[in-house]
Amino acid sequence: MQLVSDLVAHLPEFRDVYEKHVFHQGGVLPHVFFWDVVQDTVRSFLGEGPSAADWRRTLAFLEEQSCRGVLGVDEVIVTSFLGDLPSPHEPGHAIVHQLPPVMAARFVRIRPRG
Repeated sequence: MQLVSDLVAHLPEFRDVYEKHVFHQGGVLPHVFFWDVVQDTVRSFLGEGPSAADWRRTLAFLEEQSCRGVLGVDEVIVTSFLGDLPSPHEPGHAIVHQLPPVMAARFVRIRPRG
């Protein structure tokens, strides 16, 4: 999927995760790959992932992609990124208050209670 390729090109910190997926699965399943993107992004937000891509850059990239309105891209970002962000009782939930406008609106639609 182009979204995964573009993410890795824009944020090379995700290359190791990408290569592990390719090795173990013979390719990349975007929804599975994005579970790791969420985990690394939240670790970065919490200051626990010194080698992870900066969470601000990840959110900015995903916001840019969200603004394009490409159906498959939106599905992956909404379902497998926004939908997997920490719940209110989990560490890192405050990242939802940092979501850029388009992603924030989509997050509220899928998870109105946070």
